[in-house]
Amino acid sequence: MMLPPLPPLPPVRDLLPHSGAMVLLDRVVSADDDNLCAEVRIHAGSMLATGDGVGAWAGIEYMAQAIAAHAGWKALRRDEAVKVGFLLGSRKYQAAVPYFVPGSVLRVHVHRVLQGENGLGAFDCRIDAADAGRGAPALATATVTVFQPDNVNQFLEDGKAG
Repeated sequence: MMLPPLPPLPPVRDLLPHSGAMVLLDRVVSADDDNLCAEVRIHAGSMLATGDGVGAWAGIEYMAQAIAAHAGWKALRRDEAVKVGFLLGSRKYQAAVPYFVPGSVLRVHVHRVLQGENGLGAFDCRIDAADAGRGAPALATATVTVFQPDNVNQFLEDGKAG
């Protein structure tokens, strides 16, 4: 039995609970149940840019937004609203460069390795140069842990996830 094709990918702004300049990703390249690849174009006007580019430390936020876009993509496929989630932390964030330089295009890959019923999740993340060949070393890597409560307002009020 042949499955119907996936609908086209929506604009990244439709997948994130962010708005305005806080949306750091430019577009979603691909997505499936466990993975998402997003693109970021680095330019002089990029949020967090300095004269040298965007500090590689910002890669963790690119990764977190790609994870949020993955959650948003899955929510929209279930005809649900995009919900707020929280970045809990990262393990082993390593950057091979000090800056993402102006003119570069980054590909942010996230792969879900764990998703609990309680809203906790873990993702292996990688940032590559979009023009890098297969097998090229990553610009940054990390394992990122996140939490998405069922009711964010209740969680913020009393600290309870459900």
